[in-house]
Amino acid sequence: MREVDAASGALSVSELLRSVRDVLERRFPLAWVRGELSNVSRAASGHVYFTLKDAGAQVDCVMFRSRAAALDWELREGAQVEARALVTLYEPRGRFQLTVEQLRLAGQGALYERFLRLKEKLEREGLFDPAAKRPVPAFPRAIGVLTSLKAAALRDVLTTLARRNRSIPVVVYPVPVQGEGAAERMAAMIRRANTRAECDVLLLVRGGGSIEDLWPFNDEALARALRASRIPVVTGVGHETDFTIADFAADRRAATPTAAAELAAPSRAELASRVAECARCLSRDARRQLGYAMQALDALARRLVHPAARLRALEKELLHSGRRLAQALARRLESWRARAEKLQVLLASLNPEGVLARGYSITLDAEGKVLTDAARAKAGDRITTRLSRGSLESEVKRKPR
Repeated sequence: MREVDAASGALSVSELLRSVRDVLERRFPLAWVRGELSNVSRAASGHVYFTLKDAGAQVDCVMFRSRAAALDWELREGAQVEARALVTLYEPRGRFQLTVEQLRLAGQGALYERFLRLKEKLEREGLFDPAAKRPVPAFPRAIGVLTSLKAAALRDVLTTLARRNRSIPVVVYPVPVQGEGAAERMAAMIRRANTRAECDVLLLVRGGGSIEDLWPFNDEALARALRASRIPVVTGVGHETDFTIADFAADRRAATPTAAAELAAPSRAELASRVAECARCLSRDARRQLGYAMQALDALARRLVHPAARLRALEKELLHSGRRLAQALARRLESWRARAEKLQVLLASLNPEGVLARGYSITLDAEGKVLTDAARAKAGDRITTRLSRGSLESEVKRKPR
């Protein structure tokens, strides 16, 4: 909140200094400043305070513990250095100061420029393309370590690999990691390791050092050898804040040699824990499946009938079906009988014998055909008349009119 005097409208000291600090930090982002160290002191907290000066001016600096701990060289009075710092204002004392993020001995600027130019060149070529990087195998059959036999990094790596998984074989490829010709020797050893093809992953490691000490890892030939390697390569060079061309060219970059070993070797304890968890899951699934099977068996058992009982049920069913069949047949016979009686009555009504019994007769000509028209008879024809009982033979005396 703005602290303004109600009568005069003046800014408070705190607000003024805060505004000046904000302007400074916006105007001057992180920048490299060169000068001479003086008044170096390290507080109990681990923070380092010193003055950076040249012939015409000086400025107070602070380097907080987390940054100061990454230094691998001792700050000394009179040393020419380059500081990557944030320009700011320490409000409690109204003091202009630099908050130092990184500190290096003067003269390293030219090397850093060479580093940036090579990095940009190889990056344009696609040498650092993430899509071209090979995955580190989860379960390597053997691990190769490229470093100096005298390097402390080798001891750290071997200790870490043994702690994490003693059963994985380790092949050490001794190479110089500092000095003239180190880059060429490392590139040649990477090619040799590929020819021998006895490892599934390679670790290229060394401890911390100045930019000059780490300079072999900024070699173009080494970077190309790393990308040409058929075996995945993990780098662990220097401290967490150190980056080299080899780190960008490698398949994976670890912050330290120990971290590289941890990345390459699966933890035996973790694997045993995962196996135990898988065993528990399998056991749990097996018990569940067994429970399902037992329930299904119970359901089938309830449906299972003894053969004698099934025969009794079948016999009962057959008896029931026989009774139903007999009843159906009886109903069908009764239906046929009633229909036959109806047909018999109808037939009787249509029987000529019945007509004759009521006094009617049938006259047949000599050929036995029914004579229905008197005009068809002529004098002298023999005709037969059928009665209800018997028949009469007669002769036509005269032709009807």
